Parts: sequence; structure tokens; C-alpha cells
Amino acid sequence: MTENSVPLTGTVRMRVLRRSDAGRLADAYLRNREHLAPWEPTRSDEFFTVDGQAASIESKLGLFVAGSDVPWVLVEGARVVGVMNLSGIVRGPFLSGHLGYWVDKEMTGRGIGSAAVEFAVEAARTELGLHRLQAATLPQNAASQRILKRTRFEEIGRAAAYLKIAGSWQDHVLFQRILY
Repeated sequence: MTENSVPLTGTVRMRVLRRSDAGRLADAYLRNREHLAPWEPTRSDEFFTVDGQAASIESKLGLFVAGSDVPWVLVEGARVVGVMNLSGIVRGPFLSGHLGYWVDKEMTGRGIGSAAVEFAVEAARTELGLHRLQAATLPQNAASQRILKRTRFEEIGRAAAYLKIAGSWQDHVLFQRILY
């Protein structure tokens, strides 16, 4: 998995997360705190600090080295404007992983999410040799569902009380894309 950044759209690039991203990532999460709150787990105040992000990055990079996750950041210049994660990568006959992402509130509607998903799909297929990716959205997250449908993910069902989001267990719409 290359650590160099690759262009997505306009001035936005995508690359693997680095330890040095802690400050930029804390800024991005703080800037998008209200925007992301309905779609993510409840976060402690510590999460939004440089130290909180440094600890999170260490954990993510450990999973990256172990081969179970790939954490990317979307950047515009030095500023983090989004996150893309492949997580729960399973080898063997399953060859699957889960896709998760968000884009800065100031950058939505510009095709950045779709370009990032397509990049992750291609990396999952060609670099990781995965057969399938799955993604889950809250039923009311129409923007994320549009991105998934635009990038050829198919809806495969609904999971009751799937993830604890915004403080409560919530149903999710499940999507998958078969890569080969």
C-alpha cells in the first residue's frame, strides 16, 4: 500500500494516515464535530484533541501493520478534509472488508466521497486482493447511500441494532460490492 498521496478531485488527494497527522486530524474532527455527530459513535472530549488523535492513530497504524485495516486521510494541501477506512479485513475464503468514510462539511457535494470510495475499491481489489467490500449506513443517511449506489455498491439488506451511533443502537442499511 503506497504511502504517497494520489489525486482524487481538484486539489484533494488521498494517502495512508501518518503519525504526524494527529494535529490536522484533531482539527478536522473538531471542525466537523456537529456535522459527524449523528453518524458516528459518541466521542469523548479527549477524542477531539491532538493527544486523542495520536492515540487513535497509533491504534489504527497497529491494525494497518497487522493487515486488518487500511486508514487513509483525504487532504487538501496540509488540511485533512476526510477519512476513508477499510476495516475488519478477513483473508481466507471470505476475502472481505468493511468500508467507512466521511468528508468535511465544507467539501460535500463535490464528488470527493465517490472518488475516495472508487480509490478504496480499486486498492482493495488490486493491492489487497479482496473479493468483497461491505458498507453500512443509517437509513436516513441519504448522501452516503447515494455515494455507495453511484460507486456500484448494491443494497443487500437491513441489520437491526447494528451499531451504537450517537448514543443508541441503530438499524443500518447494508451494502456490498463484489470486486471480482
